[in-house]
Amino acid sequence: MVKDKILVIGASGQIGVELTLALRKVYGNNNVVASDLREENELLKGTGPYVSLDVMNKEMLHVQVIRQNITQIYLLAAILSATGEKNPNLAWNLNMQGLLNVLDIAREEQIQKVYWPSSIAVFGPTSPKINCPQQTIIEPITVYGISKYAGEFWCNYYHQRYGVDVRSLRYPGLISYKSAPGGGTTDYAVEIFHDALEEKNYNCFLREDTYLPMMYMPDAIKATLQLMEAPQEQIKVRTSYNIAAMSFSPKEIAAAIQKHIPDFTIHYKPDYRQTIADSWPQSIDDTSARNDWNWKPDFDLDLMTADMIQNLQQAKGLLKK
Repeated sequence: MVKDKILVIGASGQIGVELTLALRKVYGNNNVVASDLREENELLKGTGPYVSLDVMNKEMLHVQVIRQNITQIYLLAAILSATGEKNPNLAWNLNMQGLLNVLDIAREEQIQKVYWPSSIAVFGPTSPKINCPQQTIIEPITVYGISKYAGEFWCNYYHQRYGVDVRSLRYPGLISYKSAPGGGTTDYAVEIFHDALEEKNYNCFLREDTYLPMMYMPDAIKATLQLMEAPQEQIKVRTSYNIAAMSFSPKEIAAAIQKHIPDFTIHYKPDYRQTIADSWPQSIDDTSARNDWNWKPDFDLDLMTADMIQNLQQAKGLLKK
């Protein structure tokens, strides 16, 4: 039996850092090769192999896959929603060509499994706002959303046409204390914790009543591993699975933080990201993921808030002795 050897592309990003560490726990440190264009993230240093890699350089990527005897690829390199609107061509090129490079190499080298994340950004103003279903009207208005939706169909195409076992999740907004946000519209829900602890005040770039689907990073990592470890016959959706954990507004997360930091205040100054947020659903129906591979989140808003604050206090040296 061939030992699994995993390549994580975009390992220094918000999801990449924690997913790489989780994969190393499961598969062994030396069997998970982290790669990124950026410097190796501090949290990854000394935990396993790291290579500098540009997903746009197909030839070098192919060389690494062969040289390292890679059997699974996790492609996390992407330009996110808010950043993508500043440079649409770059976002489209990286998000699309990177995926096509990986899918092509996976087909040629008969890679066992590929993971590629999609996003709630595929949904648009015409999608249902409440409990947005797995299959529905999808008309994204950001280049990030367009690239993710196109990518879902490329994944489905490579599976149907070439038998590539590529799997995907439509992540909601992700909240983590370990790594910095990466330029998304839901990033306020990470920034708010840092500012609450350091400044006791946060200026929010969304309106107080803007509900968005969110997920705590441990749940996102759990869902990813669960999806990838599920038997192939259980994976019925070959575009990308809806997954959900919680939905809340800036006003609600501020109230949850105030239970721990009573003098915390929040002010609202909506900017261009408000339009992006308004185009997305307020909540997601993830029945398919629950039925097909038993998905279920562990964290709600209050549990996440308590855990975020405790871990950030520890990291910032703010815990009372």
